[in-house]
Amino acid sequence: MSTLSDPLSLSAPRGADAGLTPQQLVAKYGLTVSGRRPGLAQYIKDLWARRHFIVSFATARLVAQYSTAKLGQVWQVVTPLLNCVVYFLVFGLILAGSKSIDNYVPWLCIGVFIFQFIQSAVQSGTRSISDNLGLIRALHFPRACLPIAFTIIQLQQLLISMIVLVAIVLISGIVPGLTWLLVIPAIALLCLFNTGIALVMARVGAKTSDMAQLMPFILRTWMYLSGVFYSIENNIKSWPKWIQVLADVNPAAVYMDLIRFAFDPSAGNRASLPPHVWAVAIGWALVAFVIGFVFFWKAEEEYGRG
Repeated sequence: MSTLSDPLSLSAPRGADAGLTPQQLVAKYGLTVSGRRPGLAQYIKDLWARRHFIVSFATARLVAQYSTAKLGQVWQVVTPLLNCVVYFLVFGLILAGSKSIDNYVPWLCIGVFIFQFIQSAVQSGTRSISDNLGLIRALHFPRACLPIAFTIIQLQQLLISMIVLVAIVLISGIVPGLTWLLVIPAIALLCLFNTGIALVMARVGAKTSDMAQLMPFILRTWMYLSGVFYSIENNIKSWPKWIQVLADVNPAAVYMDLIRFAFDPSAGNRASLPPHVWAVAIGWALVAFVIGFVFFWKAEEEYGRG
């Protein structure tokens, strides 16, 4: 007969299970490892089942983002506009960039708004796991919900900003045309690309906390190399061919070109959009999303541990 003073073994099974090894207990009761990574098909199914949670989480975070500011959600529009004003003063007036590009203001604003979307998606994706460890450890759900939700937040902000962007384009004298409809597939591809990159950076950021500190410098370099403020084509004509190829396939430059030409077919003083741009944009979107999703899923059972 045991007493209160006897040591209690929680690991040794008693009664009918006495003498069974852990492996035998697992087989007998059909036990599974807590948080084990499901198969890819099951993971996609689980993620689809949480689609309402993803949208609700994204909307709630977006509303709360500016809840302490007096202007509230107005900052979603004011912030990119202020960036455009600063970049126009520096690159358009002081460095005379506006003299070489017709309709420079809408051209610049589209570049700033689109790169801001990419930059915010990458940065928020990098911190999506490390900043939500409490939620991850308290609730069971596919962890990919978080970087996808943060990408949706940035998409919602972009769509709000697009209202102002359309006003700028119209005020500058550009007449609406059927090419404006191409903005929709262009943004859809960009969103797919951003989601893939956010998934990659979410896993990297979860393992390497210093990455969040490094990302602003990487993204700033990417922005200066992507032709947000100037025409890449006009500045690298005499450069080696391989540099021109790299500039042509730069995903940020590709998506900015798509949307610039959708709004203004004569954007950048070019007669037409090069035929390879749409193919490159589709390729980047599919490759980034597939690789990003599989890369993130591979470490599903590791998030929030340690």
